[in-house]
Amino acid sequence: MVRLKSVIGNFSKGEFFLWFASVCITVLSFLIFDRTNYLTLTASLIGVTSLIFNAKGNPIGQLLTVCFSILYGIISFSFSYYGEMITYLGMTAPMAVFALISWLRNPYNGNKTEVKVNHIKGGEVCFMLFLSAAVTFVFYYILKAFDTANLIFSTVSVTTSFLAVYLTFRRSPLYALAYAANDIVLIVLWVLAALSDSSYISVIVCFIMFLLNDIYGYINWRRMSKRQQS
Repeated sequence: MVRLKSVIGNFSKGEFFLWFASVCITVLSFLIFDRTNYLTLTASLIGVTSLIFNAKGNPIGQLLTVCFSILYGIISFSFSYYGEMITYLGMTAPMAVFALISWLRNPYNGNKTEVKVNHIKGGEVCFMLFLSAAVTFVFYYILKAFDTANLIFSTVSVTTSFLAVYLTFRRSPLYALAYAANDIVLIVLWVLAALSDSSYISVIVCFIMFLLNDIYGYINWRRMSKRQQS
């Protein structure tokens, strides 16, 4: 109980409100548009909770990201979004495990609830972009072979997801911007899915909440970086 209070106590009133509002809106959208797929609701709630921890640089966020990735992969399979399924089960979940290890090994001043912020430089940026291009090229043909729905958007999602997980592993504030870009792509994907099944509107709302949380994550990591450097 003491450990739980120490973790929750690190959240400001604004951060707690952001999390609480995200949860309420997610549940409300589920009750309005779905009411049957509780797996989607569970994944959404785990997802928005992971993001507020990630925004604080807390390793718990990466542990929750692993759980979300597994559930989201199952949901994606149900609509033949094989790109999303492969990306989250084969890339995001494993990379979240590596990120968890990296964050635990690099606490800020011994504080295990806050990771030490890192900044990647020119040479590594080029390396990251090269890897992203290679991953995109390979996944395009894999997804095409699986007859993936909305192939182009699914491929772009792979690219933004890879950038996000790489930057998360490297503890860069830019991870949140990459995830925000991925959120936008996913909103488009699930809007297309909702055209044939309105229950997926709840997933759209979920990723809108993700987008808001990732934007805040970038803002807070910039604050963390300045505070740690000073």
